[in-house]
Amino acid sequence: MALTRSYKHTIAERAQRDPEFAQALLDEAATLFLNGEPEMARIILRDLVNATVGFEELAKETAKPSKSLHRMLSAKGNPSMDNLAAIFAVVRATLGVDIQVHAVRAH
Repeated sequence: MALTRSYKHTIAERAQRDPEFAQALLDEAATLFLNGEPEMARIILRDLVNATVGFEELAKETAKPSKSLHRMLSAKGNPSMDNLAAIFAVVRATLGVDIQVHAVRAH
């Protein structure tokens, strides 16, 4: 019988050892939010939080309960823009990166 493991463990391990991968996840989450795909963006952001800062530390940094943050970043979550900005700020600080938006004309 083949052994399997959750993709979340694989993502977490790679994000912890590969800063460029973690940055790419953050970039993808931001891009998905801006392009109208919030469900997938929240899932990616949740995986990134788990792999980097962790929900307990995120709760301390944002002054929001951990359970609320888990709900916000679930597939059906509905975080406010203020909460999203706070979450992105903590993850950005943890990764030591900045986010820049570049508009590209649609074809």
